[in-house]
Amino acid sequence: MWSTVLKKFEKHPAQEKVLKILFERGFQVNNDGKVVSGDIEIAHTQLAKEADVDRRVVDSTTDTILSDELLKDIFQNVRSIPFLRDVAPLLGLGVIVITPDDAANTGILAEVSKIISDHNISIRQAVSDDPYFTNEPKLTIITDSKIPGDLVDSILKLKSVKGVSIY
Repeated sequence: MWSTVLKKFEKHPAQEKVLKILFERGFQVNNDGKVVSGDIEIAHTQLAKEADVDRRVVDSTTDTILSDELLKDIFQNVRSIPFLRDVAPLLGLGVIVITPDDAANTGILAEVSKIISDHNISIRQAVSDDPYFTNEPKLTIITDSKIPGDLVDSILKLKSVKGVSIY
């Protein structure tokens, strides 16, 4: 599906940069062509600076989004979520970051979550990087308690896992 979206911007690489930022951050485009997060408006100049493009590229990107039904449906319904990775230790939660052998393989989350469950630990959040956006995607799992060493050892034995980091 993402390849279909990107194809619409293949002749406009600057707009593609803006599109990726909008999607990565979960920003919506409202009917007025404004970039928003809920009811908070994000300045097009700030987005342009982040994407290293001219503000008019952001304007044309939002125009393109609103003129295409698929893009409009996506960018009027995408949402951001609080990602607990960096604050989890402050909240007494565990963080485990999995580097997969190949992110295209199926069942990585299922295998890892089974091992975590077998250790009687609850998962509070699981966030997987999208391989279309990241060269080295990771699976980040936030748990209700610290991660014991034997759990890491068990996960490292999985063929689908290349590496594990804990916080």
